[in-house]
Amino acid sequence: MTIEEIKALLISAQADFQLIEQDAPILSTADAEKYYDIGKAAPTFILQNEDGLLACIVSSGHGRLDLENMKKQFGYSKLKIADRKKVEEQTGYKVGTIPLIGHGLPCIFDDKLLRFDTIFGGTGNEFVTLKISPKDVKRLNRVIATLV
Repeated sequence: MTIEEIKALLISAQADFQLIEQDAPILSTADAEKYYDIGKAAPTFILQNEDGLLACIVSSGHGRLDLENMKKQFGYSKLKIADRKKVEEQTGYKVGTIPLIGHGLPCIFDDKLLRFDTIFGGTGNEFVTLKISPKDVKRLNRVIATLV
């Protein structure tokens, strides 16, 4: 999805959001520190299980993803960070630019994000950040599991 398509989706869904343009690309939480409170950052990781790719939207405060624990918790036989090429082929987005919404993948959502009024995450464009209600992110994704 383009920025305009994401914007149209958010407007039609009556989401509480703002698109923020920045001068330098944001490809990591370290890059984001210059622009907003990274405590409210919500990176989207793409994982692969036995059924294919899935998005995992987590609080930056969550720490390192414990894939072994998540595998057991959600009943997967395998779970790993997805291959960069496969992510780009299947989603059309490069790793580091995956949008919070509009990626078309089933999603694991970190419910710790719900403690914030707004969170910050990707749009598919490394020069544009999405500021949005975490409730809207959860509502606009196909959430199949939650981290607590």
